[in-house]
Amino acid sequence: QLQLVESGGGLVQPGGSLRLSCAASGFTLDYYTIGWFRQAPGKEREGVSCISSSGGRTNYVDSVKGRFTISRDNAKNTVYLQMNSLKPEDTAIYYCAAGRGEYCSSLVRRYPYWGQGTQVTVSS
Repeated sequence: QLQLVESGGGLVQPGGSLRLSCAASGFTLDYYTIGWFRQAPGKEREGVSCISSSGGRTNYVDSVKGRFTISRDNAKNTVYLQMNSLKPEDTAIYYCAAGRGEYCSSLVRRYPYWGQGTQVTVSS
């Protein structure tokens, strides 16, 4: 059974860092594009970053450029989202999602497989 599990969320002060992990089970990530999304209370789910199956394409929403870095380790079947210089507006539930193929998209509909999410709270 194809499964994605996020981890690494928590409470952090403004300016702090967190590294989110997205671990896959039941399939290998080698052929899958991975997207990171977030959803704050009362807001729509937003695409934060994506990395293509080859790792050759990445993209970031403007609000996180220069602060977040996405990477993948196919040997560990895991994708990471390093988040630095966190701001209160980064507070949300963060989800990873997978879609088979070489692409990079911020559209929810491009990803058929989703994890359950991990809470990130940035507050002093």
